[in-house]
Amino acid sequence: MNPSKLIVAAALAAAACPAMAQPETRVDMASGVGAVMATGTVKATATVVAIDAATRTVSLKNKQGKVTDLQVGEEVRNFEQLRVGDLVTVEYKEALSVSLNRQSGLRSSTERQIEDRAAPGAKPGGMVGREVTVTADVVAVNARTGMVTLKGPRGRMVDVHVEDPKQLKAVRRGDQVQAVYTEALAVSVTPRNAR
Repeated sequence: MNPSKLIVAAALAAAACPAMAQPETRVDMASGVGAVMATGTVKATATVVAIDAATRTVSLKNKQGKVTDLQVGEEVRNFEQLRVGDLVTVEYKEALSVSLNRQSGLRSSTERQIEDRAAPGAKPGGMVGREVTVTADVVAVNARTGMVTLKGPRGRMVDVHVEDPKQLKAVRRGDQVQAVYTEALAVSVTPRNAR
């Protein structure tokens, strides 16, 4: 990710983790014909208790009462919209989906940056992330252990566990599969009188 383009989301989240309330963590698994998906989400909150506009420093307080000061760079849009009492919510999400349907073509890897910044004049917030798509060769299938060994475009080997025996039977050595990995960090600010 390009640090010069990071929004208040990344700036607040990176240094503010100790100030955030005990995070909520959730993991979801989904499986269908020829596909597996796992998603993990961590969400945490803190309250703005002080703002020093001259040094662009925000003090965040978690539910346990711990206060952490965070200096926010000039790349953060709408800093002047922050107010004492605002609630800052940070959410980090990771997802991995593997399509076990046969693919064709060369092994490949592509990466795409994802960014959504707050509109000018709005409360600070937004989302940054990336999505990596890989087409890999199946080099081994172990029906006994449920493991499928994949070889990516740079020759790296990765073992993927496939729980569903029906899906495992559909994959053969020499097939190609596609995996998509996504990670995103989002921050939103809720005004104190909106809660």
